[in-house]
Amino acid sequence: MYKKVILVHGFFKTNRDMMDLKKNLEKLGYQGIALNLPLTFHEIQYGAKCFENKMDKILNNLSKEEKVSLVGHSTGGLIIRTFLSNTKQINKIHRAILISTPNEGCQLAELADKKFPMMTSIFKTLKTLTPENVEKLNINHRKEVEIGVIAGNKSDLLLRKLIKGENDGRVELYSTQYANSIDSIVLPLNHNEIHHQFLVAQLIDEFLRTGKFSK
Repeated sequence: MYKKVILVHGFFKTNRDMMDLKKNLEKLGYQGIALNLPLTFHEIQYGAKCFENKMDKILNNLSKEEKVSLVGHSTGGLIIRTFLSNTKQINKIHRAILISTPNEGCQLAELADKKFPMMTSIFKTLKTLTPENVEKLNINHRKEVEIGVIAGNKSDLLLRKLIKGENDGRVELYSTQYANSIDSIVLPLNHNEIHHQFLVAQLIDEFLRTGKFSK
């Protein structure tokens, strides 16, 4: 069983936001590696390139039979999908999990870009999260790596009323779903709390071992 897991944080966060998940996975026997990426003032493409450079170093140091798994929260999931789309070392990736990832973009990002363009000109990662700009990322699915999706539908965060449809307080539920995932699960948790819960670490463990979530 592959025990090394790369953790990728979301927009306006650092790797410190993934420390609870890292500790929870370590309780389950994994080695968590929480990477720090520039996902605030730069477009996603820049963050994805930084991630690729860090991943190449990690993958180049693996033993011959070793693989790593990838887990991303929110924007971190888009970073992972971009990496999988482009990497030449796909054979060294075991499985991947997207947590509350805006796979089809985010209504709040679109609203911010329309109403407060000065904001998105500063917080360039946010601008990249509009549905139009996520589509422009042209991410291709690689069937070599099985992907699971964990999402929340507890809408109790500030700004939730600005989002149409079922959501986790930040991202619409339909956007978190990924057509090429092999399994998905929805939990009664909001966007900011979901990846800090031990239950989510247990679900990650389950998917990495079996390729599915128990419902």
